[in-house]
Amino acid sequence: MKRLTPAGLVSLCFLFVCATAKSQMGRMQAPSLQGIFNPVVGSGAQYEMDRTDGTKMNFVMAIVGKESSGGKDGFWFETVTDAPQGQGEMVMKALIVPDGSSSQVTKMIFQMPGRGPMEMDGMMGGRMGQSTQPKDIRDEANDLGSESVTVPAGTFTCEHYKTKDGSSDVWVAKGVPPYGLVKMQGKDQTMVLVKALTNFQDKITGTPMDMGQMMRGMGAPPQQ
Repeated sequence: MKRLTPAGLVSLCFLFVCATAKSQMGRMQAPSLQGIFNPVVGSGAQYEMDRTDGTKMNFVMAIVGKESSGGKDGFWFETVTDAPQGQGEMVMKALIVPDGSSSQVTKMIFQMPGRGPMEMDGMMGGRMGQSTQPKDIRDEANDLGSESVTVPAGTFTCEHYKTKDGSSDVWVAKGVPPYGLVKMQGKDQTMVLVKALTNFQDKITGTPMDMGQMMRGMGAPPQQ
């Protein structure tokens, strides 16, 4: 099982989708995702997040493909969430290339409701991936041992991790893709597994536009 570098608290895909939605469709908050990366193409998980302010959010994260990048295996990690006010689904996927204890993001594609897919160029996606890759929980937490945890998806035998700063508890189970995450309890939010998914299909099917070229066509300076 390959591990991702501890370079951020939030899943890069979900963070970007929520940040884009916040700027275009209103206030949204992204959860702080943690776990142990276990990519299996076609597998995924549906989650529900409850915040202390009473807001709820449902989302899916899944592995939708495998692609070679720089001579190494990369995995397309996709996040799907409902847009505010029933406007459709927001979808984002990133090509994550694990390499020992680190990883790279070499491509990123996103699609907002009612619009075609757009692809970030390598430089834009790489910069974002470096700052927002999800943490492997084992890099920053203490293992409190095995526990049985019941969530809407069922009862799982989990390893219970508590972050060293005391900010959250995370329960991880083998066989739950793509991060093993069954439950996470933080100061402001609780996340639980609603359903494990199989045969999950990529939600982005059209040919993506190049975001960098579009921005340059609108007069934005080229990426340095």
